[in-house]
Amino acid sequence: MTTKVERAEFIDRRLAELYPETPVPLDHRDAYTLLVAVLLSAQCTDKRVNLVTPHLWALADTPAKMALVPVAEIQRVIRPCGLSPQKAKAIAGLSRILVEKHRGQVPRTFAELEELPGVGHKTASVVMAQAFGVPAFPVDTHIHRLAQRWKLTNGHNVEQTEADLKRLFPQERWNQLHLRIIFYGREHCTAHGCDGTDCEICRTVAPERKRPVKTKK
Repeated sequence: MTTKVERAEFIDRRLAELYPETPVPLDHRDAYTLLVAVLLSAQCTDKRVNLVTPHLWALADTPAKMALVPVAEIQRVIRPCGLSPQKAKAIAGLSRILVEKHRGQVPRTFAELEELPGVGHKTASVVMAQAFGVPAFPVDTHIHRLAQRWKLTNGHNVEQTEADLKRLFPQERWNQLHLRIIFYGREHCTAHGCDGTDCEICRTVAPERKRPVKTKK
């Protein structure tokens, strides 16, 4: 496979075979609970987030209810997710803004989402893709690492990786594909379990590779 297009076509086809279903890994009920869950997932596993969020939803599961909860109480519940002071402040702040500016609804544009406390482009992309079905390609650490191992990008930063992947794959595939890459990265091409030479896709797209790939941040 000598070109990025050839590699992308193989990867798209193989991942669809491996993961025909693409459930969202974060348990949620609606756009708001997804938004909060994605925020909590920063530097935390989805598994742990899914253990914590039922306790948070028992406390408050709408922006209006959450806006009334003291930040210290939110922090107490979400502490196992790490970075709890910042995350609790962001959850309280974005909940108030949703009530005051958006009638308690999660906005459906990237610009409005990214104005919310604690919501960066990746978080906004996940919400747009998985809550509203808008084509997006959220790039997390798994996708950034794998795109470099699979020679789809030179990966100087996540912004460039996202742009490169969007050019290579059809827009209608983005929402499923970003989840499929995450699933594959967690199962077969982990940070320490594969160095760019071990898993099926790495061996197929880069058969000549002899040395480990050093991921660019």
